[in-house]
Amino acid sequence: MHLNPPNYRIFAKIERLRFMEQNWKEAALNASRKLNLINETVINNVLSKLADKIMENMNVLLSANQIDLNTMDKSNPMYDRLQLNEARLTDIASDIRKVASLPSPLNKTLEEKALANGLNLRKMTVPFGVIGIIYEARPNVSFDVFSLCFKSGNVCVLKGGTDAYNSNCAIVKLIQSVLTEYNLDINTIHLMPAGREATAELMDAVGYVDLIIPRGGSGLINFVRDNSRVPVIETGAGVVHTYFDETGDIVKGAAIINNAKTRRVSVCNALDCLLINEKRLADLPALCEALAKSKVVLEADNKAMTFLNSRYPIELLKKADENTYGTEFKDYRMGIKTVSNIDAAIAHISKYGSKHSECIITQDVNVADKFQKEVDAACVYVNAPTSFTDGAQFGMGAEIGISTQKLHARGPMALPELCSYKWLINGDGQIRK
Repeated sequence: MHLNPPNYRIFAKIERLRFMEQNWKEAALNASRKLNLINETVINNVLSKLADKIMENMNVLLSANQIDLNTMDKSNPMYDRLQLNEARLTDIASDIRKVASLPSPLNKTLEEKALANGLNLRKMTVPFGVIGIIYEARPNVSFDVFSLCFKSGNVCVLKGGTDAYNSNCAIVKLIQSVLTEYNLDINTIHLMPAGREATAELMDAVGYVDLIIPRGGSGLINFVRDNSRVPVIETGAGVVHTYFDETGDIVKGAAIINNAKTRRVSVCNALDCLLINEKRLADLPALCEALAKSKVVLEADNKAMTFLNSRYPIELLKKADENTYGTEFKDYRMGIKTVSNIDAAIAHISKYGSKHSECIITQDVNVADKFQKEVDAACVYVNAPTSFTDGAQFGMGAEIGISTQKLHARGPMALPELCSYKWLINGDGQIRK
């Protein structure tokens, strides 16, 4: 079955009306109770069918996405995140099939014991229930979130960015068409209308939404954390550093820095600031040479600037200011800071980092060990780029985000991290004295 390309516009209007007229919170809560009873085979079949539908309906998805793209300047670094194409949709379908093939994270016995009084206790994995996702202009997130939430038995409520609303409408309609084929509740996935009112209502849905995960820049994450009455797991904001140590290898370092910065500048694991040991400043031009090919603007301190002048394109050099350090650029820009030693590098990261991903380039195992022990971040690398911070790269399958906090989950959040647990206690008439 193919979807009619123009229908997503009507669907967007219907979703707005449905949001205003029905109690979406009750609908999501009821859907979560039903979802908890669905057989794992059915869940896997739905995901496989969805992957097939993506391939069959590329024209619909790309048509909707093009409307969103037409409203954004191509020079905007977020344009790349917003854009869907046949290759990306093919990859999304492949990721969904991968999720379907993964073992279910539900109903796993984490602990079991018998008490002296005869009570039997089991600690079992269970879904959270209803998970709200507030995210920016990344329509691929809609597919990722649904597949992971559905596989882990959770209803998902999506609040995407206005920039991607047409894309998200087409995506949700496609997902709901598959749910309908399997006689499942379409409220298993909800798309909130564009606008701040819907965001506020989602963040206030205590008793209906169990968890909210914001995905985006620090502004979005801070807003959700500071204003939500529903529990929040912070993900996504990445102010990422790489420290080139006194014993760092130039060849390895240049490749690592270039990959971390230019692979995809708009993602949260992209490099924002290079810290360089002052004893290696003479090697800075060689470390940055490849960046010039991508036209990366370097915002350097005075010491670094001295070694870059005449060795790096002058039009791509800028003096660092108070806004350079601690900024998640999401662009072809990078800060450079000269430090005296590893302690100064760690202190800089402690002050300006976002606890996402940090890296050291060094040949000294003791220095590497010190860095990994003392740097407070979800992912700490030695001689490898931060671009590897990704659930799929970690062998976890798809991910719902990178948690930068310490409660419940830290780092890439995959299926196991979308579960909570409960205790099941079986007795035979025992009473407590």
